[in-house]
Amino acid sequence: MEQERRSVIRWLLGGGFAASIASFLYPAVKFIDPPDMPEASVNEVSGGKTQDLKPNTGKIVKFGSKPALLVRVSDTEWRAFSAVCTHLNCTVQYSDARHQIWCACHNGSYDLNGKVVSGPPPAPLEEYAVKIRGDEVVISKRT
Repeated sequence: MEQERRSVIRWLLGGGFAASIASFLYPAVKFIDPPDMPEASVNEVSGGKTQDLKPNTGKIVKFGSKPALLVRVSDTEWRAFSAVCTHLNCTVQYSDARHQIWCACHNGSYDLNGKVVSGPPPAPLEEYAVKIRGDEVVISKRT
């Protein structure tokens, strides 16, 4: 009888200990491996007002869940690209001194057509369409 009580107590304590460990590990595992969430489809975003960006400058705008780079090349010419470098997914930026798109991670460069000029990027940037509607700049995916 005494042996049975001890085994029941050991079983209860062991089960409680195992449940405690599981209650600590479960949230950590769920944090490391989050559930798949479908991305909202975005085909068009506003890049701001035309007067906000001077010629030979660029800015990062949010395009869905990823950044886009809007570049005002001249008074009438605009370009937009995915701002995600094709090498290691770093965010690219516009270098007005070099008139190129530049990735600071590994010194990769793209021309104003999104093509690789130098560095390790293996592929060109995805290009977006830019339209001017009144005084608003609109960026959209190419069809």
